[in-house]
Amino acid sequence: MKRNYTIDLKGMNILVTGSSKGIGKSIASHLIDQGARVAIHYNSDFESAQELIENDNPTESILVKADLENTDDVQMLIETVLKKMGHLDVIIINAGVFIEHPIDMEPSTWMKVWNKTMDINLNSAGLMTKLGLDHFLKRNGGRFIYIGSRAVFRGETKEYLAYAASKGGLTSLGRSVARSFGKDGVKSFIVAPGFTRTQMAESFISKYGEQRVLNEIAINELTKPEDIAPLVALLSSGLMDHATGSTIDVNAGSHIR
Repeated sequence: MKRNYTIDLKGMNILVTGSSKGIGKSIASHLIDQGARVAIHYNSDFESAQELIENDNPTESILVKADLENTDDVQMLIETVLKKMGHLDVIIINAGVFIEHPIDMEPSTWMKVWNKTMDINLNSAGLMTKLGLDHFLKRNGGRFIYIGSRAVFRGETKEYLAYAASKGGLTSLGRSVARSFGKDGVKSFIVAPGFTRTQMAESFISKYGEQRVLNEIAINELTKPEDIAPLVALLSSGLMDHATGSTIDVNAGSHIR
């Protein structure tokens, strides 16, 4: 039987968290270009999120504000998207923070950073997964794509222990969803970027220099968000459903498993 391997996302409804900048914004833009109707989640940067649809919005994509540190906002996000879109085919859990908290911090301050990181990077993902499963199981299927990190497998530097731990939990969550709900039509994937040139990474570059990052990778340029977006579109399309449960590395050869 001849199969069509063209990526066509027309008619699909997709939620992307953290869409106002960085990897999430590039993913959302690429999905819209491929014909998907995207729920563009943002927290504080409305102007940047609006750029995705301000000139032309043929797919009728929507903007949704939510603070993922707040459980009520997480629930409101899913409820609002489903009310406006009717259904979801794919949930892409991308939003995250990368906050430095060296161990010489005072313990209560260190824990505040730890808890904030866990709330945004992992706890919100857990609740969105539960709510997404409630929806997908009624529809006999759907897809989750979790944006993890190279740090899960290589470890992170001592200033970012919470980030590494949160992404480890996210990766295990994605794998468990794939294993537990595949027979119900739910597929789940993890994409694990390495160091990517985003606004979130600029503070690290400004402190340590770009050459430090280049010395760790196998090619001559840093990964950009645009290098990750096409893979996410492919996973969204259904053409890689038999890779459910997989973690796909996009780290410029800096960590090869």
